[in-house]
Amino acid sequence: MALREFKLPDPGEGLTEADIVTWHVAVGDTVKVNDVVVEVETAKSLVELPVPFAGTVSALHVAEGDTVEVGTPIITVDDGVGGESAPAAPAPAAAQEPAAPAAPASDGEEIGEGLIGGTTSTGRTAVLVGYGVKQTEAVRRPRKGAATPAPDTSPSPAPVQQSTNVSTSVRSAASPAPAPVQESTNVSTSVRSQAATGARALAKPPVRKLAKDLCVDLGSVTPTGDGGVVTRADVEAAASGASQPPAATPDRGAETGTRETRVPVKGVRKMTAQAMVGSAFTAPHVTEWVTVDVTATMELVENLKRDREFRDVKVTPLLVLAKAMCVAVRRNPEINASWDEAAQEIVLKHYVNLGIAAATPRGLVVPNIKDADRMTMRELADAIAGLTATAREGRTQPADMSGGTLTITNVGVFGVDAGTPILNPGESAILAFGSVTRRPWLVGTGADERIEPRWVTTLALSFDHRLVDGELGSRFLADVAALLADPARGLVWG
Repeated sequence: MALREFKLPDPGEGLTEADIVTWHVAVGDTVKVNDVVVEVETAKSLVELPVPFAGTVSALHVAEGDTVEVGTPIITVDDGVGGESAPAAPAPAAAQEPAAPAAPASDGEEIGEGLIGGTTSTGRTAVLVGYGVKQTEAVRRPRKGAATPAPDTSPSPAPVQQSTNVSTSVRSAASPAPAPVQESTNVSTSVRSQAATGARALAKPPVRKLAKDLCVDLGSVTPTGDGGVVTRADVEAAASGASQPPAATPDRGAETGTRETRVPVKGVRKMTAQAMVGSAFTAPHVTEWVTVDVTATMELVENLKRDREFRDVKVTPLLVLAKAMCVAVRRNPEINASWDEAAQEIVLKHYVNLGIAAATPRGLVVPNIKDADRMTMRELADAIAGLTATAREGRTQPADMSGGTLTITNVGVFGVDAGTPILNPGESAILAFGSVTRRPWLVGTGADERIEPRWVTTLALSFDHRLVDGELGSRFLADVAALLADPARGLVWG
């Protein structure tokens, strides 16, 4: 056989690490070339990684939730080249004594992860790095002062108080004898929970993903599944605060109390934090506001919804704003630029890659629409719909979040009137779109002046004052507001 290691590749954009989210295979599974074996979370998106060769999964080197550097082996596959592996060498005489009954073969398969130091039904030793390793690595380490290390001939373990149906898998023979267990029922011990650093809970990949999404520490959940496996119901009960049966050992929640919850900063949230801190303390921010009557925009939105060409696409005020920004850039091209610190130059962009900030379960992501200024209103609507759907599913690729020039953050969907948004690194401006609400508004002039209920919103533009001065920023914001107040101007300006 030939064992081939698959190392974590760079998912894109020169990223140096990724978090393991979900394994789609287990030890013993057969994979084909380009089969998706694992889902990882980078600092920008969720990425599914295909395996570049075929064979049988021999080992998974990292667990779900681990942070792994690019180039680190994450899975080993036996491609079968060279024939079957030789059977394991006979065990030493001390290990030939009667052993405890073997656990059912389905125990390891049900959990969906590799065995460590266990023995398969074929007599081969399964370890973290596959089959065929030195036999001494699978033999139990003798205890000091014990003539024979086999479980059946050693002195009886300490009495188990108030316990029933306590089963120990044969795989646990590779670890020291268990300590007395008090006030426990239906406890099953597997080698993985003993060999891993710390007490690693047993759970299938979908359950681990659910626990991560719900911010539930699997180590604090009392399992109710067969073999001590944490089930989906266990995680949901823990997330809802339902009472759990008493655990054998105090969990983290009991130590820290329930007044605080700690969430690791990883992936998109980590990247967002670093980018925002860097932007806030690098680019001098200036923010300006304007409140505008957008009744004409709301009428345009209703007309587009009835138009046959827009019948199968979602039309919102955000679509009109996106188009208005692209038109306003043509009148104020200097707003579409970036600052090159190394060269001490202002780089003017002759294209608009319009970013749309999207709130997702993984945090805030800002994918952008490439060459948005060249799109028709219908093309822009399709692009926004696709971008938003992909972002919410967590499938936005790193390339879709790089190269942005301007950004819209739609805080109005949360009922917020305005804000002071922070620039995305490398961009010159970001526009916050506030909620569109009905307000009393003064309309008409002279004798026709009156107060009417109108659709009104607030726009807040933050820009980098190194390359956008107050005049340029004010003119751009005023042009966007004028287009929303009277969308027909786009026919003249565009």
